[in-house]
Amino acid sequence: MKPDAIIASDLKRAAATAAELSAVTGLSIAHDAGLRETYAGKWQGLTHEEIIGRFGEEYAAWKRGEPIRRGGGELETEVADRAAPVVLESADKLPDDGTLVVVSHGGTIRTTIGRLLGLEPRTWEALGGLSNCCWSVLGEGARGWRLLEHNAGSLPEPVLGDDD
Repeated sequence: MKPDAIIASDLKRAAATAAELSAVTGLSIAHDAGLRETYAGKWQGLTHEEIIGRFGEEYAAWKRGEPIRRGGGELETEVADRAAPVVLESADKLPDDGTLVVVSHGGTIRTTIGRLLGLEPRTWEALGGLSNCCWSVLGEGARGWRLLEHNAGSLPEPVLGDDD
């Protein structure tokens, strides 16, 4: 896809993934704390089963789509508030038809995609998470951002539409 720029979360796993891409492309990485994963407060470091056991009602409310500060941490909208501007500012610096690679974390990627697409926050969960080593592809069309690929593991095929 011949990227023009790479931005990444400064947390270990994302930084290591970005470093591999940097080695292949020769591009430097701009690390930004705004791309970190959702801070989950008291849920941090717990297994799924432990969260349900200790915070069952809070977990159930979150799964119903209620705006919950999981474990006292961040709301999903707060994650989008900090991550989407990082992506937009970096995209604005690209040459025309340039490609930006964003290396982040599943929850942050989902909320940022939801924000960029203009979706209601209660619907962001419908995008689902990303499997390890998979990606999403967004493009700017005549009417704004479009989701071209999600949770992909192979290079995208060209899509022809009304606004291409």
